[in-house]
Formats: sequence, C-alpha cells, structure tokens
Amino acid sequence: MEEGNHSEVTEFILSGLTDHPELQIPLFVVFLLIYGITLVGNGGMILLITIDPRLHTPMYFFLRNLSFCDLCISLIISPKMLLDFLAERKNISFTACTVQMHLSIIFGDVECLLLAVMAYDRYVAICNPLLYTVTMSRHLCKQLVVGVYAVGVVDSMIYMCCTFQLSFCSSNIINHFFCDVLPLLALSCSDTRINEIVTFAFMSCITGSSFVTVLLSYVYIISTILQVRSPKGRHKAFSTCSFHLTSVVLFFGTLLFMYLHPTSSYSMDKDKVTAVFYTLLIPMLNPLIYSLRNTEVKDALRKAVNKLLTNS
Repeated sequence: MEEGNHSEVTEFILSGLTDHPELQIPLFVVFLLIYGITLVGNGGMILLITIDPRLHTPMYFFLRNLSFCDLCISLIISPKMLLDFLAERKNISFTACTVQMHLSIIFGDVECLLLAVMAYDRYVAICNPLLYTVTMSRHLCKQLVVGVYAVGVVDSMIYMCCTFQLSFCSSNIINHFFCDVLPLLALSCSDTRINEIVTFAFMSCITGSSFVTVLLSYVYIISTILQVRSPKGRHKAFSTCSFHLTSVVLFFGTLLFMYLHPTSSYSMDKDKVTAVFYTLLIPMLNPLIYSLRNTEVKDALRKAVNKLLTNS
C-alpha cells in the first residue's frame, strides 16, 4: 500500500475458502484431485473429438469448445487456489488479479452462451432432422463460436473498465479465493451503484438470453419427442439431448443463484461455496456427463485405446 492522499492498492490478499489451518491440507488434496480429473477429462475429450472422424459433427464441435472453455476456467482459477492452500500469505498482484478476472469473465460468458448454442443445435437436430446438415453448416458453427467469444471479450472489457477505475483504499483483502467482480465491488471505497447496475444488467442480459434460448429450444424438443409414436424412438431422441440438459441444469442453477440478486443481499461466504461449483466442480463434471453414458464417445474412446495398444 502506498500512502498519499489515500492508500493505493498495488496488490490484493485472497482470504481463500477457509480460515481454519487444519483444513488447508485436506482441502488442497481434494481440490488437487478435482483439478487433475478436470485436466484429464477435458483434455481427453478435446483430443478424442479431434482425432475421431465420427465425432466431427456440429454437436461434438461445440462440445470440444465447451471442454476447452472448462479447461481454461480450471487453469485460471485452480493453480493459484491450490498454491494459496499451502502459502502463509495469499497475495496476488494488481495486474495478476486484473488478468484473472478478465479471463474468468470471458470464459464464464463463453460457457453460458455455448450451452445456449448447443441447445439450438439439439433443437435443429431433433425438430428438423432433414435440414440439420444444411442448417448447422460448418461455416455457421464457426461463426457461432467466434460470436460467443466476441461477446465474452466485449463483456469482460466493460467489466474491467468499470471495476478497476474504482478506488480500493480501505482494505486490500478480498474475501474470496479468486478475483471476481462482486468481491471487488464490496472491497471498494468508491460509490459502486453504477457498477452494481452494470453488473446486474449485463449478467442478466447474457444469462437471461441464454436461458431463454435453452428454454424455448427444449419446449420445442420435448413437444417433438412426445409426438414420436415409438417408445424406442422417443428414448433415442431424448438420449441425444439428456447429457446437454444435465449440464444446463447444473450451470444455470449455479449461475442464477450466484449472480442474479442485488448486492445488498450478497453474502461472500455463501457465494464462495457457490463459486466452487461454478469454477471447479462443473468443469470437472461436464466431460464425465458427456462420456459415461454417451455411446458414441465410449466407442471412440475404446477405438482409440485399442489402436494405442495395438501400435505399442
């Protein structure tokens, strides 16, 4: 902290998940395991979809991008969090905090919007199967992914401009395990009303539009599935979107609970626990959800393993 007319923060201190020393090592072991599973699961999913031609479809193209997004979120949050479990002083520089917040917002937005794009993909596949390959062309799929990332970058830049023009003069201790918008607003000694409005408006816009897209897509999907006379046909149609629906429920349930409420009712201790689901557990669970009961992924994995064993 530098003294002048007011104290200017040059670094922050992250309080972490818990203040209890006896829990640091057990939590380190648990989250190291989660981090390892996340890296292997998402990295393996990306590799598998890339090398298997049978998975070169729009659905798996979006899934590969979702796995990349989950991998990046974990890489942004987990290493610093794991280091802090073992460190006496959990400091992070102003620049590092800025970068962590910037990237976490980008990939958080990307994941949210990708789930909406994947819902639209499932809608076209089930409700308009004859036009699926024409509608979900490779060019359109690439455009959708580029658009998703563009929205994430623009949104993050707006947050960065609003947040880091504030003064942090009373304390530099962030009651969280990573640099996030709401804990930084709570820390600032400036008037944050405009920032709260911007945060609520943009999160509501991105989350709300994605949620509405998912909801409308599944209304049409379920309506179409119910019109299928064959029980086997209904089961096959539903199985193609059940994995995505599970991810949607986990993600949007956590996100809505975490962000879409006024900061007057904001509890940082409660939201730290919620943030664990959003930043650490969901990236670990997504590749498991899409692989454990997905016949195409399991067949591709079996083929890749057999080929590896044969070559060795």
